[in-house]
Amino acid sequence: MEKYFNIRYEFDREAVHRAIAERVGEGRPGYICVSDGVILETVNRDAEYARTVDGAMFSICDSSYVPLYLKSIYGICREQYCGSQIFIDIVGSRKYRMIFLGTQQAILDGLKANLAKTNPDVDTMQFVELPFCRVDEFDYASIARMVEDDGADIVWVALGAPKQEQFMQRLERHLGHGVMIAVGAAFKFYSGLEVNRAPRWMVEHHLEFVHRLWKEPRKQWTRCRRIITSLPRLYFEERRRARSGK
Repeated sequence: MEKYFNIRYEFDREAVHRAIAERVGEGRPGYICVSDGVILETVNRDAEYARTVDGAMFSICDSSYVPLYLKSIYGICREQYCGSQIFIDIVGSRKYRMIFLGTQQAILDGLKANLAKTNPDVDTMQFVELPFCRVDEFDYASIARMVEDDGADIVWVALGAPKQEQFMQRLERHLGHGVMIAVGAAFKFYSGLEVNRAPRWMVEHHLEFVHRLWKEPRKQWTRCRRIITSLPRLYFEERRRARSGK
């Protein structure tokens, strides 16, 4: 793992999957953050949330700008591993029993139908709509019992950042096993009902935020504004850390 921008990243995809397999094999709970621009900006603004993200097993890099900055500051090459990709990689592997938590039931139903084409085992798995409430209002003990009774190895969570990371931190205290991974919009991407991911050329040119703004302007405007305005500051702060050797 490597720490940049106050986030502990695991960039090695094979190491990510080895760590998940080891934690599942040990029968211990844990959670992984998929650190996109929202998480990057919030970690560097909110100390309590930063501790939540730091309490994860690690973060994977879902920001296309972090690899660019690391190349500029440190001269190193690192790759993005977005939430929608790790999601379909694990679902398609057919290695684990999974449970899917969050979002609206219509999206969950569409998600189940689509994922079953990739992994027929999904037909026997639970897709559970969670109530719309504040993060401290969930009945974590009850949710944990449901996960334990299900026997899920992987718990997918889609509540949107920063709520989903706070949810995983609280749920972990009640779980006996299960690796939780927060994947944000991946449920929507693969449901076939709502926002599709940006075209590949937009992703490669770091313009995915434009696509999200076009599709969900009311939801994305505040997030994108915060991310864009914070990037120069985060870049120069990391460059100062690099020069000071900290």
